[in-house]
Parts: sequence; structure tokens; C-alpha cells
Amino acid sequence: MSIIMHPIATIRNQRKTISDDDWGAVISEIVLADDMPVEAFNNIEQFSHLEIVYYFHQLGDKPIVYSRHPRDNPDYPDMGLFAQRTKDRPNRIGLCTVLLLEHNGRSIRVKMLDAIDGTPVLDIKPVFEEFRPRGSIKQPEWVSVLMKSYW
Repeated sequence: MSIIMHPIATIRNQRKTISDDDWGAVISEIVLADDMPVEAFNNIEQFSHLEIVYYFHQLGDKPIVYSRHPRDNPDYPDMGLFAQRTKDRPNRIGLCTVLLLEHNGRSIRVKMLDAIDGTPVLDIKPVFEEFRPRGSIKQPEWVSVLMKSYW
């Protein structure tokens, strides 16, 4: 089976290279593709947060590692690919929940998006309270250490 997707928008920001930290101050503009009608953003400003699904377009064709230490740091446990949020994924898909700052015609400005300039956007969805996790989130301690400088 083949799955074909076409970008619905492009991310514009000052980050030109892939990096694992310091995303908190990055403001990104998401601009609709030319074939996407402006109406696709109608009333999007009624939501505070959005989920952005995007494609890691600069990773190339290097082999996928299905179990490794996060960030190749031996201080972290060996984790399976689906037990971490590495960008090196089989389908090169990224997902991030962002804060919507502004809507202006064919573009939106967002914060807390960890994607570089030129990244193709595959989908945008509003965050509904009813889709948020129920109860507290469980994660190992090493995740908080790893994420300390991420945002």
C-alpha cells in the first residue's frame, strides 16, 4: 500500500538547521499552500492551541534505528523507537502542540513548534479539551532531564 500526502502549508521561521534544544523562543509562521483556500483558517483564532503534523524533510534516507539511547547518550536507558520522540522515524512525521498567537489571512503565527524553516505541514488540528489525556501523565525521570533545555 502506498500513501501519498501533499503539504497543506509551509513553516517559516529563523531556525535553518536541525537542533535538539532551545525551541521556546522560536516564533513560526505557518503559511497555507497556494492550492489551499484561505477559508481553511476561518475562525481558527477561537482556539488557543493547535496540533501541527509535519514532515521531517531534511533527514535524508539514513537507516532507522529501532532501539537506542535517546540522543545517543549512554546515561539514558536504551529505548525503543516508539518509546521516544526522536525525529528519526520510519515515516519522518512530526507532531507538536503549539500556542496560536495570531491569524492573518493565509498565515498563522505560533509558538512552541519544533520544526525548521521550510518544513512542510501535513495537517493542522485544533486542540479540544476533550481530547487531552485523562489523569496524570506518566514518564520516566530521564525525560525531564532531556527536555530541560528543549523549550
